[in-house]
Amino acid sequence: MQKLSSVLLVDDDETTNYLNAHLLKQLGVTNHVLVAHNGQEALALLAQHCGAAGATCPALVLLDLQMPVMSGIDFLAAYQPQPPAQAICVVVLTSSVHPHDLSRLRGLRHLAVLQKPLTRVKISALLQEHFQRQLTA
Repeated sequence: MQKLSSVLLVDDDETTNYLNAHLLKQLGVTNHVLVAHNGQEALALLAQHCGAAGATCPALVLLDLQMPVMSGIDFLAAYQPQPPAQAICVVVLTSSVHPHDLSRLRGLRHLAVLQKPLTRVKISALLQEHFQRQLTA
C-alpha cells in the first residue's frame, strides 16, 4: 500500500495519541505522525506543514471533539484549507455519542465520524472509502 504523507492526530489525551500513532505506523499507513493537543495547535501545525513545499502536509486528520483551548467543533468552524491542503481528509474520532455534540457537526467540513477506539477495521474502512487504498496483510 502507498503510505499517506502524514497523519495529524488532534486529541488532548496523550495515551490515545500514543496508541493511535503506534497503530497507524504498525499498519503501514504512514511513517510520519503529527500530534496536536487541541484545535489551536492543529491549525498551527497545518499552517506550518502545508505551505508551498507541503511534503509533510497531512493527508488525514483524526480529530477529537472534546478538548481544552479549542474544541474539535471550534477547529472545524475555523479551518479554512488553503491549496494544496484542500485534499486533507478530516475525520472526527470521538467517544461522544451525545446527540448535541453530533448535531453540532452538521454543516462543518468533515468526511466522517468514527467512535473511539481506533482499530484496524476502522482504519481499513477509512482508507478504502477516502483514499482507495487497502491495508497490506
